[in-house]
Amino acid sequence: MINVTLPDGSQKQFEHAPTVQDVAVSIGPGLAKAALAGKVDGKLVDSSRPIEHDARLEIVTEKSPEALEIIRHSTAHLLAQAVQRLFPNAQVTIGPVIENGFFYDFAFERQFTTEDLAAIEAEMKKIAAAALPVSRSVMARDEAVKYFRAKGEEYKAQIIESIPANEEISLYSQGEFTDLCRGPHVPNTSKLKTFKLMKVAGAYWRGNSDNAMLSRIYGTAWLNDKDLNAYLTLLEEAEKRDHRKIGKQLDLFHIQEEAPGLVFWHPKGWSIWQVVEQYMRQVYRDSGYQEVRCPQILDKSLWEKTGHWANYRDNMFTTSSENRDYALKPMNCPGHVQIYNHGLRSYRELPIRYGEFGSCHRNEPSGALHGLLRVRGFVQDDGHIFCTEGQIEAEVVAFHRQAMDVYAHFGFSDIGLKIALRPDPRIGSDEVWDKSEEALRSALRACGVEWQELPGEGAFYGPKIEYHMKDSIGRAWQVGTMQVDFSMPGRLGAEYVGEDSARHTPVMLHRAIVGSMERFIGILIEHHAGAFPAWLAPVQAVVMNITGAQADYVTETVQTLVAQGLRVEGDLRNEKIGYKIREHTLDKVPYLLVVGDREKEAGAVALRTRAGEDLGSMSISAFAERLKSECVRP
Repeated sequence: MINVTLPDGSQKQFEHAPTVQDVAVSIGPGLAKAALAGKVDGKLVDSSRPIEHDARLEIVTEKSPEALEIIRHSTAHLLAQAVQRLFPNAQVTIGPVIENGFFYDFAFERQFTTEDLAAIEAEMKKIAAAALPVSRSVMARDEAVKYFRAKGEEYKAQIIESIPANEEISLYSQGEFTDLCRGPHVPNTSKLKTFKLMKVAGAYWRGNSDNAMLSRIYGTAWLNDKDLNAYLTLLEEAEKRDHRKIGKQLDLFHIQEEAPGLVFWHPKGWSIWQVVEQYMRQVYRDSGYQEVRCPQILDKSLWEKTGHWANYRDNMFTTSSENRDYALKPMNCPGHVQIYNHGLRSYRELPIRYGEFGSCHRNEPSGALHGLLRVRGFVQDDGHIFCTEGQIEAEVVAFHRQAMDVYAHFGFSDIGLKIALRPDPRIGSDEVWDKSEEALRSALRACGVEWQELPGEGAFYGPKIEYHMKDSIGRAWQVGTMQVDFSMPGRLGAEYVGEDSARHTPVMLHRAIVGSMERFIGILIEHHAGAFPAWLAPVQAVVMNITGAQADYVTETVQTLVAQGLRVEGDLRNEKIGYKIREHTLDKVPYLLVVGDREKEAGAVALRTRAGEDLGSMSISAFAERLKSECVRP
């Protein structure tokens, strides 16, 4: 007798091993129809999988959090089947689920094109409508290699050959199509109702440029048309807000081939940078940080001590001189330890907080570079706190409150928290990792907030809290971090004299609020769609004359406002005032100041906003006070 316990605690008994689908049928026809898969003792399995022992079971339906990933994984197989029906000589390689969809890579005699996508999508719909049953089978590894080679699927055979010989290989079949996969998958293709192919791109086999170029087809899949349409609308809005387009339109920055992944900042873009940097610099001063500056290049021996040379070398730019090897710093932490070590420290000095707008370089793959959002050279608002174990919680709590205030001032109110836990490989003992992870949990409990945990996603030297902020169109961006590190200070010889007169190793907290300045500014551009609040805008106001008779007054007004620290420009071009207003509105300047003879005589300006609101006449001093009030840090 098999006892199956359901989520509500009730039990079903079966004389023979039931499948997940059998249990769903025994509960009712509605659930039987809705079942996509099951969770047996917490493990996801196909609805056709027998339950051979007493177990807890949860039926996975479209309402389950796991449903969307199963749908997308199954839709990737649907794509592969459609491609091979239309292009029988195409070989399938890999097809994983990604954020908001999936992709599949194909080896074919030519690259697939955008024009091919419509035919492939139409074939996918035919297969879905046919409600082909999806079945799972297993095969010994060597047998599976022979099976796929006999089908002409050399890439699949190579993938299977990399799997240990003693492992069984699970295969999924639907109609004439069979693919290697761990599953689970939907019970039949009719469950795949809402999908769309998005684009085609090139991709090297196994990500190695020495290998063959494959065709990668991207798609998205959802539970219903409403969700798909909402996603497509989001993509349209994101396209309008693309920081690269807005950056060009507003003349903020550019990137060129001679310096891949590195940014050329134009005057207006650098103005935004300076506002952000000076704002953050004041935040740190107010929080007891001392600003420091460290070298860009450090000897290999230092990176060996930190563990970067063994764990991170592929991401580092290296150089040599006079028979010595060096690396451009990918992060600022080792340099801050050197400053800490330059003198004997007492427990009475702790916590010591260092901050640096430190320039770092990481050798990111060229295919991953993306405007300001993924670069090779960047500046972090980086800081490190040297403290005792007993001071960790207070420091993390203070940092959390500080970070939340900063995000709110930049216009972000929806912040999600995650703790990234121990990865593999890593440095440090399990005991140290247990202590580090619990320290972060304890601090967040003290803050009274909820968080999600991410197993395996911490840095190799310590776990971290991640701050994920949602922008104005609902996208989440990971920005700030707070990391606990028990390892690096000891590796680099950091010590302090304790109350007991003995030498102790401090704990090192790695923290950043905005993270990469480049990336944060890219996010700000997209969040505000280039229409920055007045305190951030590179040009806060433009003063425009109606005729040449007001030219001197415009110049005088601009000089008066600039002298008060405001970012104001004049427009004396011989153009109609309507043309000037339209142009500066498109440039997203917050305030447009128009002057004619009446304003000149009154020592005033006619004030408009970029939204078209007419604020009437205002004295120059009154406008200056208005604009200054918008620039005051809360």
